[in-house]
Amino acid sequence: MSFRHAVELLKADPSLAAQGDAPVKRATVRALPSPVTFDADDQALLNQSVSYYHETLKQSPEALAYLKARGLDHPELVERFVLGYANRTLGLRLPEKNRLSGADIRTRLQKIGIYRESGHEHFNGSLVVPVLDDAGNVTEVYGRKIRDDLRKGTPLHLYLPGPHRGVWNEQALAENKESSCAKR
Repeated sequence: MSFRHAVELLKADPSLAAQGDAPVKRATVRALPSPVTFDADDQALLNQSVSYYHETLKQSPEALAYLKARGLDHPELVERFVLGYANRTLGLRLPEKNRLSGADIRTRLQKIGIYRESGHEHFNGSLVVPVLDDAGNVTEVYGRKIRDDLRKGTPLHLYLPGPHRGVWNEQALAENKESSCAKR
């Protein structure tokens, strides 16, 4: 419906207009289910966040197109390496920060590196590549921005804060006699 059409309807039937001068109330309780458990320990919280990003990737045409353009769109690759995509929707599934539970979970996500001090997702707009240990726990996360229209100075490569830990694709090291290592 156009704005003009809405105005015409209100002129024709004033009862459609809001009654009184009271402001419209907006609920701050999220209706979407949270992908993280609020009482989980830090390791479980990190694992759950990466799992959420993994599910997000599978539903993101933009991220899937990025992988396809680089020849990395094989479903087995996405599943094996638990590739994900951070698209700013994690926060939409958490209670608002003005709620006690929302402030607590966002502070904990900040502590483990998923959120920044600003309250934004650290890996927003990035392909998320987790480094997993033998038990399947996330020990490190690498993020690669997938868009080319970023502001000047925006880093293309992101990591969790703190020391880097783990080896990506450790299984390949165990299965091969020769390997090479590069750091960029």
